[in-house]
Amino acid sequence: MDLTGIKNIVFDLGGVIITLDRPEAVRRFKEAGLENAEELLDAYHQKGIFLDLEEGRLSKEEFYDAVRKEAGCPVSNEAIDYGWLGFLKEVPPYKLKMLEDLKAQGYHVYLLSNTNPIIMSWAYTPAFSKGGKSIDEYFDKLYLSYQIGYTKPAPEIYDFLIKDSGIVPSESLFIDDGIANIERGRKMGMKTYLATNGEDFRHLFSL
Repeated sequence: MDLTGIKNIVFDLGGVIITLDRPEAVRRFKEAGLENAEELLDAYHQKGIFLDLEEGRLSKEEFYDAVRKEAGCPVSNEAIDYGWLGFLKEVPPYKLKMLEDLKAQGYHVYLLSNTNPIIMSWAYTPAFSKGGKSIDEYFDKLYLSYQIGYTKPAPEIYDFLIKDSGIVPSESLFIDDGIANIERGRKMGMKTYLATNGEDFRHLFSL
């Protein structure tokens, strides 16, 4: 890929930096009593109360209560956290080194993610990486759906990133594993790359 003129690289989190295991998350939520977990949980864009959490309409505590109501049985907060964390198959160390190398080369590195406070409460700890660094140490800034109030591919979340960071879209590469998210990034003027879950795409940067 020709990166001439590219100054900023915007990464998605799940499926791009973190290798996802959706079936395991669905299994855990079903085990906890949420029978319609298959319908509500998506690799790219959540539905129902899961979407409400990722767009900030429900707090973590309100989400716990909503899951219990949806399940119609007692479910502990820990079981709900365990369900969400089932998505997280691996954070490959080589991808974290890639982020460090890109920053060392002078690129501005950002995260734009549809995510939630349960996943991020783990990611903001040293448990995020084998090197003991939390997620924020790898990026110039994190743009998270539940804090912004929109999920990709809504144009508002891209607008927020562009205005807040001051990046020029034509000078930015956006990497995501969702086709709708990539198409929106392209419409916003960014160069884009559609990744697959777990893909090693270091060839883009000749690292």
